[in-house]
Amino acid sequence: MRIISLNAWGGRLHEALIGYIGQADPDVLCLQEVLRTPGADCGWSIYRDAGLELPQRFNLFAEISAALPGHDGFFFPTSRGELFDGDRTITAEFGLATFVRKTHSVIGDGLDFVHGSFSADGWGAHPRPRNAHCIRVFSHERRRAVTIAHMHGLRDPAGKGDTAARQDQAAALVRLIERVWPGDEGLIVCGDFNVLPDSATFTILAGLGLSDLVTGNGLVDTRTSYYLKQGRFADYMLVTPGVKVGKFEVVEAPEVSDHRALLLDIG
Repeated sequence: MRIISLNAWGGRLHEALIGYIGQADPDVLCLQEVLRTPGADCGWSIYRDAGLELPQRFNLFAEISAALPGHDGFFFPTSRGELFDGDRTITAEFGLATFVRKTHSVIGDGLDFVHGSFSADGWGAHPRPRNAHCIRVFSHERRRAVTIAHMHGLRDPAGKGDTAARQDQAAALVRLIERVWPGDEGLIVCGDFNVLPDSATFTILAGLGLSDLVTGNGLVDTRTSYYLKQGRFADYMLVTPGVKVGKFEVVEAPEVSDHRALLLDIG
């Protein structure tokens, strides 16, 4: 079974992103920073915030769904706000997406906010709302289930250091996982946590028996050449001892975001 976690960066490297997802052919795809605009076509828009302007694919969820016709797609918004295409205003949703190959059975499911609550009338104040999704997936080929959770951690303009909000976020993630994970099967937790490797987040997650494959393999960079700041940790993939790791890779090429994809094959 192949699990990929990726911050999609709003689809800013759209062509490369769509091509990579189809080629990598994941069984479970965990995506952060995804936009959805129900009932709309697909194309480019501009996100504006305090003088910052970023190009975004305003219906990225629909585009990835079309690229993965053999998967069921699930979208979970944290907020709903305005994007712009010239003089046109587009009302879009922002959040997480999870795609699961249709030949697998989803036998457990949980969703909750790990910071804040749904913002229906704008993107929300910083640090903005964040959620997490947790599923149990039964592989008929492997004849067993695995639990997979992913989160987009809150972004604090002050940086990635520990805060009370980040510790509360980690505790909320644990509570969500415990609602879904039976405890006697493999558990994988991944995503863009927006924390540093020495964060208390990992101490809290270690209470579930989780250890990180990024730092555990001596890797020091989960960002691509499109990320120009210092502090190049953001994305993590944690597993319990019962997960049989066949391959783990922080994907260097192709670059499909300012984050690198994390790829895990399990036996």
